Parts: sequence; structure tokens; C-alpha cells
Amino acid sequence: MPSYLKRGQDASTVAAVDARTRLTVENILADVEARGDAAVRELSEKFDNWSPESFRLSEQDIEKALSAVAPRDLEDIRFAQAQVRNFAQHQRDSIRDIEVETLPGVVLGHRNIPVNAVGCYVPGGKYPMVASAHMSVVTARVAGVKRVIACAPPFHGGPHPAIVAAMHLGGADEIYVLGGVQAVAAMALGTGTIAPVDMLVGPGNAFVAEAKRQLFGRVGIDLFAGPTETLIIADESVDGEICATDLLGQAEHGPTSPAVLLTTSEKLARATMAEVERQLLRLPTAELAGKAWADYGEVIVCESDEEMVREADRIASEHVQVMTSDPDYFLNNMTNYGALFLGPRTNVAFGDKVIGTNHTLPTKKAARYTGGLWVGKFLKTCTYQRILTDEASGLVGEYCSRLCMLEGFAGHAEQANIRVRRYGGRNAA
Repeated sequence: MPSYLKRGQDASTVAAVDARTRLTVENILADVEARGDAAVRELSEKFDNWSPESFRLSEQDIEKALSAVAPRDLEDIRFAQAQVRNFAQHQRDSIRDIEVETLPGVVLGHRNIPVNAVGCYVPGGKYPMVASAHMSVVTARVAGVKRVIACAPPFHGGPHPAIVAAMHLGGADEIYVLGGVQAVAAMALGTGTIAPVDMLVGPGNAFVAEAKRQLFGRVGIDLFAGPTETLIIADESVDGEICATDLLGQAEHGPTSPAVLLTTSEKLARATMAEVERQLLRLPTAELAGKAWADYGEVIVCESDEEMVREADRIASEHVQVMTSDPDYFLNNMTNYGALFLGPRTNVAFGDKVIGTNHTLPTKKAARYTGGLWVGKFLKTCTYQRILTDEASGLVGEYCSRLCMLEGFAGHAEQANIRVRRYGGRNAA
């Protein structure tokens, strides 16, 4: 049985925070729906002290932002986007339309149709999340989305040049300097100046995540996302320094980010805990990472790799870093995770920023039923059917009529019966 050397906050505490967030978001969404642009402007002034003449950037604004980004930074953005685009294109190429004759004269098929309009949210409160523009905008473009708009909050009183550059180079059609729930609401519901989209994607804080949850159904979303989560699975093939580094590297996302160590070695567990405390003395983001570790950090010691798999699937973490003597064991046996990072040579930061896999991933145990954002999320797999012969229509009609009457649907049955009468069936008069 697993033993805990450290536990995080209990579920009831987390639930109380979630309830307060829900109410705040409900009120903001209702306000934006009722008053449109006026509400968006007031909310932006209130939360971000930001009320420009237009929230949408002009071509001149975009060029100004690009000119403010260092050439090396632009080169790095282009490199990262090339990796994301390349992997997304390979994913898109794996998704095929099909058409098959299932019975003589009966043709069924499906087409993968891109969503028409997508709104991409790029966080920029605590940190300017430049990489989130790659993950959403670039991937939507590869999928074939016709209209891609992007929002990011102001940073230090204006648009963040690198975020704007990433949005623009990624292929965004419209770029807005607008943050928080008001940005998500404006994209989903539409205002006088922003046409609504069909789907919302991208990570955000707890309020943005809750807004997406409440808007789901009116628009599509990529997934339900909460605070960043990381799970380290390790044995004595690695040391406490690398484990602590990878835990704190994700805990710095925010004070509610779970960071969990799962190991078969109590020695490694205790060494990692000591190393976390040592690194927090010098880490520039220690205030955030330390709070996350204190409140949401966990250390769990298991008896075997098999038990670690069971625990990891129970936790269903967003990011899972596997540093064991046999990482493929976990690749072959784990089922619940957002993304796996196999071996000590890779890490979550590579996936977050540059390697090419998407960093928008399921949290709060959603990995039990969904993967992360990928090109397929922007596609609707829509079926169609056609019947080519009278004989096929009559044959299917006879079966359909009887099955409809079995359920008591007389009108449905008549839809079948008229085809049998007109096109013939085995027992037609």
C-alpha cells in the first residue's frame, strides 16, 4: 500500500474555492451577454486597468510589436512554431476521410471538417505565456480553421510584444489585447465589435477555466483545464536534485499547482524533499513555487512499479515525468495522463515551450477520459450516407420499419415504408 511522506490540501478546501470562483464567473458572463462592449470595457478597466480606444490591434500596432522583439527571440519563436506545426501536420495527415460500401448499393462515409471560427486565449498575467500562442493558433491553422482570433491580457500597461509576435507569426486573423473572463466571454458570446466564435481553446487561470466550463455547450472548448499539475515517477536511477528541479519547475506556475513525487525509494523521496527546500532558497520564483509545494505538494512511496502505475492512473496528472530504469514500462501500462515525458533527458518544460507536442492538457483527473489539445480537436467528424439502388433502399427499409415499430415510432416506420412501397422490397406488393 502506498505511504505518504507529504500530503496536499484536502478536497473540501479545494471545492470551497471552486464554488466562489463559479459565482464570480456567472456574474461576469451575464454582464457581458447583457451589455456587450460596454461590459467588456468596464471589466477590463476594473481588472487590468486597460481601456484603449480599440482592444483589437491594427496592422501598424502589430508591426510595432514585432519591431520591439529581439531578433534572437523572433528566431526562437519561429523555431518553436516550426516544431509545433510539423507535429500537428503529421497528426492531421493521419486523420482520413472514409467512404465504404457496407452493403450492395449502400454507401457510408465521414468527412473531417474544420471548425469555422476559433478563439484562442493566451495567458499573460503572472507570466507572458508566449508558447500558448503556438499551441492554439498554429494548431488551429494546420487543422484548416478559417477564422482564428486570439486574446491576451495587457502586460505592464500594453500588449506584450513577444505574445503579439507569436500570435501573428502563428497565423491569427485578429489579435486583441484583452484578458480574463471578459476576453473569453467576448469571443464566445460576441459583442458589437467582436464576432462570436464556435470554439474556445487555450489555458488560463481558475476564472478563465471556469468561464470555459460555463460556456461549454454554447461553444465548443478544447478541455476543462485547471492549475498546472506535475507528477514525477522516479526510482534510484536518478537523484533528488533532478526530481526537485522538475517538481519546482512546474510548481512555479502558481500557488495552487499540484506537484507530486511517486517513487519506490524512500531514500530518494527524502532526498528530494530536502533538495526542494534547498532550491527554494535560491529560486527566483520561490514565492509561488514554495506556496504550491507547501499546500499542494505530495510525496508518495510505493512498493513496486506496478503499484506506481496504479497510483499514477488514480492521480491522472496533466504532466507525468518518468525517470526510472524502465520508462517504457509506464508508457506501455499507464492509461491516465495528459502527456508523458520519458527518461531524464526530456522534461515538462520541453513540452511546454518548444519540442512540438501540445502543452494544453487535461487537469483535475480529466485525463481519465480525454487527451490534450491537438489538431483533431479542431475537426468535426461528420457522417453521411447514400443509397444507390432501389433494391438497397427496399432492403434497408424493411428492417428499419420493423425496428421502428418495435420501439413504437410509427412516424419513423412510415419513413421506411414509403421507400419500400416506391422502390420495392422483398415483400412489397
